[in-house]
Amino acid sequence: MSLVNSLKGLLGKGKEAAAQNADKIHDAVDKAGSFVDGKTGGKYSDKIAKGTEAAKKAVPPQEPGTGSGGPTGGPKPTDPGTAPGGPTPTDPGPKA
Repeated sequence: MSLVNSLKGLLGKGKEAAAQNADKIHDAVDKAGSFVDGKTGGKYSDKIAKGTEAAKKAVPPQEPGTGSGGPTGGPKPTDPGTAPGGPTPTDPGPKA
């Protein structure tokens, strides 16, 4: 097995682990953002908020059948956009 194939395999395992623990990662990102915001006295709140949202978007979404979601391990029923026939969240895109 070549080095490139080994690295691809590790990257795939990393993505799987991140997807299985997406909720935990999002909580940790929020906690870190709050900590930094507190240490800076709120001076950089807007930049910290943008950074935390970017970090959350970098985490792959939780895959059905994994993690600690609902009864099947999928998304929790209280998550926005998961109710059957409910609205689907949309990304408004970059702000001008």
